[in-house]
Amino acid sequence: MALAVFLPQTSAFVVQSSGTAKVAALNSFAYGTASQPASTMNRAPRYDNTMNGDDALLDKTALDTEQLVAVQGDSLRTWAFTTPTIERVQVFLKTDGRPLNANVELWQGPDNTPQKMGVYIEDGSQRPFRAVVETPRGYNAIAVRNTGQMEFPLAASVDADTQTASINERLSQLERPKTLQGGAVRTFAFDPYVEMIQVLLKTDGRPLNARIELLQGPNNLKQVIEVYTEDGMDRPFFIICETPGTGNVVRIVNTATLEYPLSAVVEPYE
Repeated sequence: MALAVFLPQTSAFVVQSSGTAKVAALNSFAYGTASQPASTMNRAPRYDNTMNGDDALLDKTALDTEQLVAVQGDSLRTWAFTTPTIERVQVFLKTDGRPLNANVELWQGPDNTPQKMGVYIEDGSQRPFRAVVETPRGYNAIAVRNTGQMEFPLAASVDADTQTASINERLSQLERPKTLQGGAVRTFAFDPYVEMIQVLLKTDGRPLNARIELLQGPNNLKQVIEVYTEDGMDRPFFIICETPGTGNVVRIVNTATLEYPLSAVVEPYE
């Protein structure tokens, strides 16, 4: 089922070109204001993680700067997946040093949004947003809305994940998950030499509502992510956060009621 939306006088159809077959299956179309050329945005750095080969948790092709497209303030861009074999995708957001405010949604069919993310980052260049979104049962779309003002554009990239095993299966083997009951708060502190951390949130099949905060110093919020997932087992939430400097602490809040616990895994990534 192809996804098509028409808005009068404000929509423009853009197809991204790529040399790989999996990216050819992604159709990107934007709405609202005209898009700024990606070449005007700062280039994202390439990273090597501590795991190699088939055990790598992040496919670095998703960080290919040639796929970055600009999303102006108060505008929307979507990526539709017409290939049902795509099981998960990677979402990458950054700015040129200004704050980043965005909503990221997974669409599956008309008026069905099984996963939502609200993202705030103080500096989108120093701490870009990287997430892996599970897209089972095909014909999904990722929507990225820049909720900031016109003066705060962001660069976005959405790419298919080529890994064979799911993030849930691979990361759950690293450490025993911590259980957070509804309304509970748990913090994780990291040493200064940890440059990147990985966070996995999941449930036993019930909805997932949580807030992830990256702090550096007392109540100094550098990054905040509000996440809702319709089924925390079918679509677990996985992100990678950069933690430059010292005194980094990750705080996870289960914003659901007591009847909806979640499991959290927080590990160093690099």
